[in-house]
Amino acid sequence: MNILILANHFNAGGISSYILNLGQGLAARAHKVYVASGGGGWLPRLKRYNLEHIYLPLRTKSIMSPKLFFACVALCRILKEKKIDIIHSQTRISSVLALWVSRRTSIPFVYTAHGFLNPRWTRRIFPCWGKLVIAISQPVREHLLRNFGLSEERIRLVHNGIDIKRNQKPVTSNQNEIKKRYGLKDGPLVGIIARLSEVKGHKYLLIAMKKVIAEIPQAQLLIVGEGSLKKDLQGLAEQLEIIQSIYFIPAVSDTVEPLSIMDVFVMPSLEEGLGLSIMEAMFAGVPVAATAAGGITTLVKDNQTGILVKPADAHNLALAIIELLKNKEKARRLSSTARDLIVREFSLEKMAEETEKVYRECLK
Repeated sequence: MNILILANHFNAGGISSYILNLGQGLAARAHKVYVASGGGGWLPRLKRYNLEHIYLPLRTKSIMSPKLFFACVALCRILKEKKIDIIHSQTRISSVLALWVSRRTSIPFVYTAHGFLNPRWTRRIFPCWGKLVIAISQPVREHLLRNFGLSEERIRLVHNGIDIKRNQKPVTSNQNEIKKRYGLKDGPLVGIIARLSEVKGHKYLLIAMKKVIAEIPQAQLLIVGEGSLKKDLQGLAEQLEIIQSIYFIPAVSDTVEPLSIMDVFVMPSLEEGLGLSIMEAMFAGVPVAATAAGGITTLVKDNQTGILVKPADAHNLALAIIELLKNKEKARRLSSTARDLIVREFSLEKMAEETEKVYRECLK
């Protein structure tokens, strides 16, 4: 099959990681994969895996933007030139474009729902779901059924997968060298890898760290990611008088290195489709404390593959982190079970195979 994956941009983030993983998996199954977007900092990663990028003017947040008209004209030509069999959109903007070109060319499109969507009136009168819709977790599937009235026959559940072979590569630097490069001191390290936005719940992690540091004074927090909340989070850390133990670094193209130095990984999201960084932490053998929000519960089973707390519960989040730092035997047991789950159920190969089945359904 010749497959075109559509997204607004290709910068660091969960959707770009999804596209990269899916593209690799599909290419390994002898499909030709193209990625069309407005470009971004992760384009070199596409070249590394021989995935061809096509530029389209999709960097807009409005479905009424004139950019979409020009993108539609260009894309109709591209679909014919590349003999595209199916289109796979990842965002609202790209789905609007996919609908337009699908109607003009009769090439079917699939849409992946990566999380919980705002039920705006524009989505209801101009839904743009695609012939079939992929939900990345059961909670996302239920959200689509409940909040948007999609039929069960139209939704396919396909979990995200990670490139286990890539994540198995050895870290060339030792842990002390990595910590030194990040400016960290000696002591237990708690970490989070996520964009700096309200929905990720960083502020509750900072409040929790106040209690963690009171119990374990050498504990530190490494925050990996970028976003508009950085100054606010730094201000909160200063207000809590723990700024000396909080470290911020930008988003990384490869999470293997930061994960290799973490003693506990935390995801305090208020809402989450599934949680790619949680999957990577679990595969890396890092014990996880997370909130029971959305698709996180697909990955983290309380006291089986990690510790779960309610969203926005900084007190119990602190207790979970402290327990994992102090109870090494429990941390090892949970992380071992978690790693087995990822290997068994969340591989890139399994995601690609199940996504291919969805494509073939659309082409019948």
